[in-house]
Amino acid sequence: MNRPERLPDLEAVLAALEGVVLGKSREVRLALCCLLARGHLLIEDLPGLGKTTLAQALARVVGLDMQRLQFTSDLLPADVLGVSVFDPREARFLFHPGPVFHGLVLADEINRATPKTQSALLEAMEEGRVTVEGETRALPDPFFVIATQNPQEQAGTFPLPESQLDRFLMRLSLGYPDPRAEREILRGRAGRVKLEALMPLLDAERLRGWQARLDGVHVADALLDYVQALAAASREHPELAWGLSTRGVLALLQAARGWALLEGRDHVLPEDVQAVWVPVTGHRLSSGPREEGEALARHLLTRVAVMG
Repeated sequence: MNRPERLPDLEAVLAALEGVVLGKSREVRLALCCLLARGHLLIEDLPGLGKTTLAQALARVVGLDMQRLQFTSDLLPADVLGVSVFDPREARFLFHPGPVFHGLVLADEINRATPKTQSALLEAMEEGRVTVEGETRALPDPFFVIATQNPQEQAGTFPLPESQLDRFLMRLSLGYPDPRAEREILRGRAGRVKLEALMPLLDAERLRGWQARLDGVHVADALLDYVQALAAASREHPELAWGLSTRGVLALLQAARGWALLEGRDHVLPEDVQAVWVPVTGHRLSSGPREEGEALARHLLTRVAVMG
């Protein structure tokens, strides 16, 4: 196997993001890993902890046009996908694209919208295209959704069902900043102050190139043995109503490839699987509170020995 390779593009992206979202190096790395793996990201947190700032910083630094969509109980699918409106001057209907026709879509407080509107976005995420009034239209490439949601116990929320949670490659929580990072934010040395100074370090073409490199990240048979053992442990665990699906295992491998690439390697190690295991599997093992799913995922890691 090749030795770790310097990746100046990605290293610069990570440094820029970490300069805006202070004290959250791991979460920033996971968010970029999710983008490289062509997945979508769900962030569950209380308001005011940096979810929107992370999305805006990521969009700026990788050169994606971003659209923020505030989900509310009266939001309709057409508000997400777009709608055709009759133009009397041209005597025909013209399609007005919705917010999904942007490279990065921030779906803010997705669990405040009705299930029908949630589904409109989630189907677009799965297919990479939308069909409106019988016509299918492709979404941008790359296309990345960062959805935020409030904790389930907050009033006025519509929890995402298991099938829709599965559309997200990862679920994260930023949490409160540590005291040192919070002090820097209070001094105006991070957050939105730094966000305004961010410059693009990638563009869509170069980002697609990095995403394509994931397919060349090698996964050895011994690593597949370890991943399958983890999946089997989830399916056999008495406290779990269901285990990790085959689609979930594929998502785990893709995320592990992304983590390996960020580490400058062309092959996946068990440490890469372990790094992404909880954010990839926690919401797939339990539809309950985030802490419950993450605790189950961490428990499974302790029960399966690294093979090879």
